[in-house]
Amino acid sequence: MHDISRPLTPGHPTWPGDAPYRLEPGARIARGDSVNTGELRTSTHTGTHVDAPWHYADDAPRLEEVGLEPYLGRCRVLTVRAREGLVGPEALEGLPDMLPPRLLLHTGQPAHWAEFPEDFAALSPDFVREAARRGVWLIGTDSPSVDPLTSKTLDAHHACREAGVLILEGLNLSAVPEGDYDLVCLPLPLVGADGAPARAVLLPAGTLPEVP
Repeated sequence: MHDISRPLTPGHPTWPGDAPYRLEPGARIARGDSVNTGELRTSTHTGTHVDAPWHYADDAPRLEEVGLEPYLGRCRVLTVRAREGLVGPEALEGLPDMLPPRLLLHTGQPAHWAEFPEDFAALSPDFVREAARRGVWLIGTDSPSVDPLTSKTLDAHHACREAGVLILEGLNLSAVPEGDYDLVCLPLPLVGADGAPARAVLLPAGTLPEVP
């Protein structure tokens, strides 16, 4: 099993302008309380997280309307490299015409972010469309976003929506060999949300029953 979630440590960097990640003490046994508790504050897009389509389109589904099925089942981990900041459709050359429905992209991000990475590999809309043509309906990336940091038009996000592709961002694929696996990705069940942090693991291919 590969845990491909980013640990949420104190000071974990978040998207510029988002609420910082904080885990603060609540009750403490050492102070006479019967239990230890904590108070959590963070953005819905901290660390490893899913984007609900409502994140980038007001008339699109919110998180609870997406369901869990897209995040469970056969996937492929693929190492890709960007040209001028974008991963293009040429990254899929030489692969079968039909791919597993979930495609996880290792762009070279490290296992730990001491600071928020501002220079990362984003996706071109043509890459999204070509992946969708090959049967992909979930794209995951180790980058913090499928679009560049400074993008205001969010071309890759909207290409995903138009192609019926969901988005999983902020993975840790630094120690995962290329190949086919079964993905188990469980976003927090936040009702009415635009996204949520998630725990994601890879199991040997064939571990899970086939999901349509």
